[in-house]
Amino acid sequence: MTSAKLPEQCETMIEVRAGVDEVDRALVALLVRRFGYMDAAARIKTDRGTVRDEARKAQVIDNVAREAEAAGLEPERLRAVWNELVEQSIAYEAIRWDRLRTDR
Repeated sequence: MTSAKLPEQCETMIEVRAGVDEVDRALVALLVRRFGYMDAAARIKTDRGTVRDEARKAQVIDNVAREAEAAGLEPERLRAVWNELVEQSIAYEAIRWDRLRTDR
C-alpha cells in the first residue's frame, strides 16, 4: 500500500479517492483474514451455542475503542463500525459451523 499519497499530501479529489480505494483494498484483504479466523472458530468450537460470546464481543469492541481513542479517532464511531463487523462475523461463523456439521 504505497502508491497513493498520504492524506496530508493530497491536493486533489482524485488523489483522495485513490488513497481511499487503496485503503479499501487493504481492508478487504484484512477482512478476508479475519473471516478466516471465523472459519477456524467454527471448526474448533464443538457447541454451536458458543458461537455467540457476548463477553468476547464486548472485549473486542472495547479494545478497538481504546485503540481508536489512542489514535485520535472518536471511539464511539469505531464502536458502531465494530459492532456491525462482529455481528456479521458471528452470523458468518454460525453458518460455517452449521455447514461443517451437515456436510459430513
